[in-house]
Amino acid sequence: MVKTDFHADDYALTENTSLNMLECMQAGKLDSISIVPNMSCFGQCMEMLYEQIPSLPFLPLMSVHLDFVEGRSLAKKGEVPLLVKGDTGLMGLSWGGLFTYSYLPGKRRQVKEQLKREIKAQILRTQEAVNKCVEIAKKHGIACGQEGLRLDSHQHAHMIPVVWEAVLEVVKEEGWQLSYIRNSKEVLGVFLSEKGLRKTYRSINFVKNRLLWFYSHKVDRYCSRHDMEQMYLWGLIMSGRMDHGRIMTLYPKMIRRAGEDRRTLEILFHPGLTLGEEVTEEIGKEAVKTFYMCPDREVEKDTVLRLERDKEKDTQLHLMAEESRRR
Repeated sequence: MVKTDFHADDYALTENTSLNMLECMQAGKLDSISIVPNMSCFGQCMEMLYEQIPSLPFLPLMSVHLDFVEGRSLAKKGEVPLLVKGDTGLMGLSWGGLFTYSYLPGKRRQVKEQLKREIKAQILRTQEAVNKCVEIAKKHGIACGQEGLRLDSHQHAHMIPVVWEAVLEVVKEEGWQLSYIRNSKEVLGVFLSEKGLRKTYRSINFVKNRLLWFYSHKVDRYCSRHDMEQMYLWGLIMSGRMDHGRIMTLYPKMIRRAGEDRRTLEILFHPGLTLGEEVTEEIGKEAVKTFYMCPDREVEKDTVLRLERDKEKDTQLHLMAEESRRR
């Protein structure tokens, strides 16, 4: 049977986002979550999680959601001038900016060194909170399989060459043991196979899919060298629109492809909605209406809550897709 991982990004992005994700966790619907390290609400959101751990059916695996596009820098003031907006401390680079720096020899080295400082600071902050979560879970007898360091990133920025190099150098220099790093590798053919769904996807997501696929090969090689699971990701082309109907249609094909290639399938959701009063200068203006406050996030939350547990694998979630298999 293919191992599936039902995952939600953006814990600690805002308090309401976190509350929505906690609802999914209380229902036992998430295998893993990613935690945003650099928002002002981080401390409050982690306190919310600490308080609820004793009543959770199990504690999902927790990853550091590295963020270089939004939030505030956690590095010491003055250490990352190329990454922030002047003296504000706000992260100031776009995905495109990081991409461009990867191919500018004159700036690449400087940017990589500054990224390493920021990456280290974000990991240290998050891992301290993750360790506390694990301690609370153990104290109260809550199942938790957390081991080592788990990493992914906002907008999959860790896949960009200069960021990827910085991440690996920090991990090696600090002697951290990586147990997971997201490979944003999503199979395109499955989406194209359903003609009725082709026009329901955002065109820009196809571009994202192809670019990240190109960069995914280095992640495959790294995971192979370090005896880490190879994986496929599902949640790029349908990003922000992971609704129940389309998932039920595509799930059997996704599972079949992952099984054929002997890969884990990570199914990525964003089930947390940001409220208008939570919007601050830390959050990108362009992303607010189109993503963070979009009603589709409530649809994704509803989809997550409709997941059923596989009775044969009590510690793993999967979608009951019999109706799709009969088609």
